[in-house]
Amino acid sequence: MQLFYNSELDASTKTFNFSKDESRHIVKVLRKSTADLLMITNGKGWKFEAEVVIPNHNKCVVNILKSTFEAPRPYKIHLAVAPTKMNDRYEWFIEKATEIGVDTITPIICQNSERKIIKTERFEKILQSAMKQSLHSYLPTLAPAIRFSDFIKIKQEGSTFIAHCEDGNKLSFKDQIEAGKSITILIGPEGDFSPQEIETALKHEYIPVSLGASRLRTETAGIVAGHTIQLCNE
Repeated sequence: MQLFYNSELDASTKTFNFSKDESRHIVKVLRKSTADLLMITNGKGWKFEAEVVIPNHNKCVVNILKSTFEAPRPYKIHLAVAPTKMNDRYEWFIEKATEIGVDTITPIICQNSERKIIKTERFEKILQSAMKQSLHSYLPTLAPAIRFSDFIKIKQEGSTFIAHCEDGNKLSFKDQIEAGKSITILIGPEGDFSPQEIETALKHEYIPVSLGASRLRTETAGIVAGHTIQLCNE
């Protein structure tokens, strides 16, 4: 069943009107009619089973039949990833990270970042689409872009890691993951973190880790990190 999204729904909602664009999609494309069922999420853990009562392509009206709440996981996944030079690669990253089930994505602006201005409107649409496609009940938080020097000063929940390409003592990321514990991991830009940024992260108790033997693109490293956390919690 296809999943729809509206952040305004809650457990008390009885009747709901879809927007004009979604109504047209439901009635004209999906060919839904009276008494057909739809599934909606508010991105906050709730899913709603709804019945079409007015299949109008300008304003499709549904009645909420049942609501269910999915309790959040006991741990959070926070990927702080530098924006890529090519915007479409970062779009791919946030789409796949949403499908995997991360909780927060923060674009961090580093010394070697080639892209320093982030327009989040399209990113938010990609997050919503990926959440619906993967049938998740929670919409990830896309935090505002922030400079590395400012982000590193913010206390994060759980364990904190930095994945970089410099030589030195780095631990295997998968071996450091504690099941059920929240994780924040830093992923740098195409030019990697600067030596000064790595040193700063270590001073703030970020653990240096390796994601494997291969040298990964920024967006690939973010996905590998998120998926590794999920696998270690299964």
